[in-house]
Amino acid sequence: MNTLALSPAVLWSLVGVYGLLGIATLGLIGLRHWRPAQDTTELVQRTRSWWVMITIFTLAMVLSRTVSIVFFGILSFLALKEYLSIIPTRRADRRVLFWAYLAIPIQYYWVGQGWYGMFIIFIPVYLFLLLPLRMVMIGETRHFLRAIGTLHWGVMITVFSISHVAYLLVLPGDAAAGGAALVLYLVFLTEFNDVAQFVWGKLFGSHKIVPTVSPNKTWEGFLGGVATTTLLAVVLAPLLTPMTLPLSLAAGLLIGLGGFIGDVTLSALKRDIGIKDTGGLIPGHGGLLDRIDSLIYTAPLFFHFVRYFYY
Repeated sequence: MNTLALSPAVLWSLVGVYGLLGIATLGLIGLRHWRPAQDTTELVQRTRSWWVMITIFTLAMVLSRTVSIVFFGILSFLALKEYLSIIPTRRADRRVLFWAYLAIPIQYYWVGQGWYGMFIIFIPVYLFLLLPLRMVMIGETRHFLRAIGTLHWGVMITVFSISHVAYLLVLPGDAAAGGAALVLYLVFLTEFNDVAQFVWGKLFGSHKIVPTVSPNKTWEGFLGGVATTTLLAVVLAPLLTPMTLPLSLAAGLLIGLGGFIGDVTLSALKRDIGIKDTGGLIPGHGGLLDRIDSLIYTAPLFFHFVRYFYY
């Protein structure tokens, strides 16, 4: 069945997300009223961007399974496009980029068909072998290793990793209702983990973890964020997942740790290239990759965790 039969738990969870965002918006209005001299431009931009992102995500989830899969396909396209705009590429590689972009509809076709075998090997195996062959046929050998490495890694993080979120929708069994709940559970906890680590770090952070990669990351922010995310994972698990208490604890830890690793990995990439943000697509947040850097790691980790224990 193509439509997503959203459970009451999913609908009420979405209402809760909008409620939290509404409270944050009212708090921002109060801040601007009581402290008009304080610059709140970035906070306003971030809040508006969250409204837009959550609304688009909600529409994609409630309309149909096909729309949801297409939505994540577009997300992969925009992420890959942004990635290719910031990394150094050779002029000869432009003829190879077509095959990288073509991988997006093919990968999400496997998702829509629920063909797990092709979904899991198409990019890591077949595209991995095809892209260097296409480069060899062009005949340009200068910086060949760097070119093929950066291109395939980009497809892996922007297409392969993100497509795991979409595949949650088509898992067998209760996928029609449970899939959307799992997606909401994963995405909400991943984004909440980012916010929690930031807040804990701002309030109590003093011991830096990787100062040369991300100077603002502290042990206090990391541990506080992971602990808060794990607690919320346990609270939400009975509503949105089939997970027991021990497994929901493990899932929370997995998302908290994975989100941190994804964040600092993309930070290392940006420092290597010499940029602060990957783009300006999302006002107040930077680029799309700045917003989904944690999801790049948490999506495949959570997907295979759930699939192993329940599917």
